[in-house]
This record gives sequence, C-alpha cells and structure tokens, in this order.
Amino acid sequence: MSAHPPQRQAARSGSSMRRLRGLIRKEALQILRDPSSISIAFVLPAILLLLFGYGVSLDAKHIPLAVVVENPSSVTASFSASLLNSDYFAPRLMVGRGAADQAMTAGDVDAIIVLRSDFARRVFSPTGSAIQVIVNGTDANTASIVSGYIQGAWQKWLGQYALDHGRTLSPPVSVEQRVWFNAEVRSRNFLVPGLIAIIMTLIGTLLTAMVVAREWERGTWEALMVTPVRVAEILLGKIIPYFVLGMGGMVLSTAMAVFLFGVPLRGSLMVLLTISALYMLTALGMGLLISSVARSQFVAGQVAIIVAFLPAFILSGFIFDISSMPTIVQWLTHLIPARYFVSALQTLFLAGDVWPIVLADGAALILMAAIFLALTRARTRKSLE
Repeated sequence: MSAHPPQRQAARSGSSMRRLRGLIRKEALQILRDPSSISIAFVLPAILLLLFGYGVSLDAKHIPLAVVVENPSSVTASFSASLLNSDYFAPRLMVGRGAADQAMTAGDVDAIIVLRSDFARRVFSPTGSAIQVIVNGTDANTASIVSGYIQGAWQKWLGQYALDHGRTLSPPVSVEQRVWFNAEVRSRNFLVPGLIAIIMTLIGTLLTAMVVAREWERGTWEALMVTPVRVAEILLGKIIPYFVLGMGGMVLSTAMAVFLFGVPLRGSLMVLLTISALYMLTALGMGLLISSVARSQFVAGQVAIIVAFLPAFILSGFIFDISSMPTIVQWLTHLIPARYFVSALQTLFLAGDVWPIVLADGAALILMAAIFLALTRARTRKSLE
C-alpha cells in the first residue's frame, strides 16, 4: 500500500532536511579546509581595524607652523608659548618671511603666522590686525581646519592675556560649544563603526562570489547539479555557513572597536546584531548573484569590487559626507546597501537606539536583501546553461 499524503509530505520534508544538513556540513568543511576563507573572515578584519584605528585619522594634531616674529617682546613670547604648549600645533620659530615662505613651498609647514613689529600695540586695537596668517590651500579641507584652529588659539590666548592684564574683551558673539554624540571629537569613533560595514561587505560579497565561482571552475558545481538536491537547498547550504562566518567576523570587529579602540556602544547589542544580520543577508545575496553571472574567480572578484566594495567605501558615508556630494550622486547612494548599514552603525555606536533612523535603515536592508535573494533564486537553475 502507498503511504498516505501526510506521510509522503513528512518523508519529503525529512529528506529535504537531511540534504540541507549535508550541504551545510559540506560547506563548513570546505571553509575549515580553506585558509583564505578564515583569513578573510577573521584576519583581514583585524588588519583593517588596526590600520584604520591607528593609522588613519581625520583629526588635525601637531600641525606644522612657521612663526615669524618681526619684533620679539614678552607679548610675542607669550603668544608663541601658547602655540608651543598646544597639542594641535608644532610651531617652528623663524627669523624672517623668506625662510617661512621656502618652508611652505617645500611642504614642511602648513601655515605661516607673522607677528608684526607692532604686535604688542595692536593686541587690543579695534582696527588693524596684530597677526597675519597664511595657510597652504592645496588641501582645502586641511586648510579650513588649520585656519579654524589658529583662530581658536588666537581668541583663547587673547582672552587669557586680557584677563591677566585686567582688561575685558567684549566679542560681538559669545560662543559656547556643546558637542553631542562624540564629545571627544575623535575621528576614530566615526571611522571604526563605518569600517565594520566595509569588512562585512568583503566577507559577504567578495568571499561568497569567489568561492562559488571557484566551484564552477573546479566542476564541483556541475556535480552538485546532478544530485537530487533542490535549488533552494543549494542556496541555503551556501548562505547559512557564510552567514555564520560573517557574523563571527562582525562580533570580532565590534569587540575590537569597543575594547581596543574605546569606541562607545550606546545602542542595544541585540539591535546591532539584528541590523548586522540583515546587511549580511544582503551582502550574501549580492555575492551569490554575482557568482551566478560570473563563473570565474577573476571576473567574480573584479565585479564584486566594482559593484559592492568600491561603492560601499566611497558612497556609503563611511568617509565622505553624502550631503556634500552632487545631487545626482546623492540619489545614487540610495541604491547602495552599505549606506543604510553605515548610518545604522554610526547611530547605534554614537547616539544609541534612535528608532526613526534604525527602523528606516532596517526596512531598506530588508527590501534589498529580499530583492538580491529573489534575483539569485531566479538566476540559479539546475542547468549548466
């Protein structure tokens, strides 16, 4: 007698689960036997975090300055000492403008401060200027930072000098700074969370695309196609092990960010894991879709770098401010999954669980993950064509 329909359904379900477990085990063994996969998941994140955490900084400190004093006095010595005692400047006292101009032309200093011969007389003068500041404008961003720092140092010294001499300065505007979310104004707190998105892009997209393409090159994918396994089972067998691998790299990166670099994590750890899981599914979908189109490791790697890594690095807000980009590029960034993940990471690390931002970014990642996985399912068939 034939089995009843519910029994046949249960038998098929049991066979499907056994096949899926076998595929997951096969993929896990392949990962463990492949040193490059482990390196990309754990060694590469550590190297990137160390390089960016210690080697890359957007903070301007120890700015080389040339200080030209036309008429040395106790007043000029006081201002020069304030620059020497600042962590933001590395001043070099020079006797004339000629030497200072040569130093700036050679790139040895970023700015020149000239204390005029009548500096002491013009300190409190409402007209004229007691100092002249010349800034190297080759790098516009650095020039703006240097100019602002010098202005701040001048105002601070002027206020203290007036107080020491019983004078009162009455500036037209009194500025009281209050910095939210990153009170230390450390670029590391901004860069390291964004770098986690770049790391997960590499693990999810580049690694998956190249591994599947390698199976096409070795012929193991064709061997898999002739087995009774279904396409959905094949895709799940690929996604689950690399999802676990990617989340392991994410946990390592987060631990290094918090405990090694001192980046605050003000949001919920569970929310962070949820957002990271959504982005990892999106990245895996991109990687599998790339591998279904490009069946060689070289082509898959190039495509992954062009369509996933470079956009994530340049157009996600990781380093470059999106609002300062041209309007058409700003619209283009909405197609980059890393944009939403970087936004969510920086919010969770520095501001906390800001739900309007986190929910909007999470919804965008859910939509993109669904699109990429659906396209991958549509492109993957049990056929060699």
